[in-house]
Amino acid sequence: MARPRTPIGTYGTISIRRQPSGRYAARTRYRDWDGKSREVQSTAATRPAAERELKKKLAERSLFHPGFTGMSADSAFTALVDYWLEDMELEDRLSRTTRQLYERNMRTLVLPFFQDVTLREIGVARCDYFLKQLAKQSYNRARQARVVLRLALGLAVRHEILPRNPMDHVSRLRRPTRSPDVFTWDEITAIRAAIRDWEKRPILAGPRPDGQLGQIVEVMLGTSARIGEVLAIRAADLDLDAPVPMVRIAGTIVSRKGEPTHRQDHPKTARSVRRVALPGFALRAVRARLRSLRFVGPETLLFATRVGTPHTTNNVRRQLRDVMGQAGIEDVTPHRFRRTAATAINDVGGLQLASELLGHSDPAITREHYIRRNETVNPATAGFLEQAFGRAS
Repeated sequence: MARPRTPIGTYGTISIRRQPSGRYAARTRYRDWDGKSREVQSTAATRPAAERELKKKLAERSLFHPGFTGMSADSAFTALVDYWLEDMELEDRLSRTTRQLYERNMRTLVLPFFQDVTLREIGVARCDYFLKQLAKQSYNRARQARVVLRLALGLAVRHEILPRNPMDHVSRLRRPTRSPDVFTWDEITAIRAAIRDWEKRPILAGPRPDGQLGQIVEVMLGTSARIGEVLAIRAADLDLDAPVPMVRIAGTIVSRKGEPTHRQDHPKTARSVRRVALPGFALRAVRARLRSLRFVGPETLLFATRVGTPHTTNNVRRQLRDVMGQAGIEDVTPHRFRRTAATAINDVGGLQLASELLGHSDPAITREHYIRRNETVNPATAGFLEQAFGRAS
């Protein structure tokens, strides 16, 4: 008659032997939740202590269910990271750009702290401490690390490697109180003047600037589009002869590792696809750019390099930073133009209109991250209070 198999979650006979070092090793075979029997061992200075340590490890082991991955709670965190990255590729739900961003954040922010621990050793306290220490350096880094750490540990829970996700119980990150930075009218005037001076400066060697930097700034300010969206505008996206000249924001420029910079046929989100009316200053910049192009076809990029390839967003940021640095103007970034335009629309047309212009799905995002609050209360309050209390004196 065949010997009955050890039930899942139980173990066989415990054997204890003295090792050459003088310590005692207690071992047995434990049948894990994937049906496989594995040897489990503990050592201690005495025979009873070795048996107690082994039983403690077995009791803890029953809380964790190894899956078909071959990993268990005793696997290294680095093994989970490799498996998580592979799972993202197989699932193919996220864009390649997002996957590369997640991998970068995991390897640069999270792995240095967790690379020497096992999954069993990653608890709420360890995760909470890690995020708080990182938040002291940068709130944004802590936020990005929290996202990828939660996703990786969540995969371990779904595949029954861990019983719970410790990230579910870490304390909430507190965003530093900060008003979105926007340009004033005087700053916009100074930026425009600095770009004009730079483009008209005497050139001793190399090609003269073709006016693209100033035109890109005008379009960013006139559409509140992201820098990648502006650089992805094609001739086919322009409708300049309509009663209200429009531009369709329908793509973005991406630069992925190992790939040439190219136009992606959709922007950040589905809601980001939008048709935006061009104000006069942006329309003039677009027309000037079109006049300078030798050939214009439907797929021709409005802004491109001299050989017709897409600009990288980093190169435009660098050039803008260099030009502003020469003029002594600090903190000029493409996204700040986006916030400036959104704040101007909010002041006149309200939050919902500003959110539509930005292509946001939730006006709360617009209010929290893009709109500078107007500190001036409606002066009508002074008249109302005078009517209520002025006669009392």
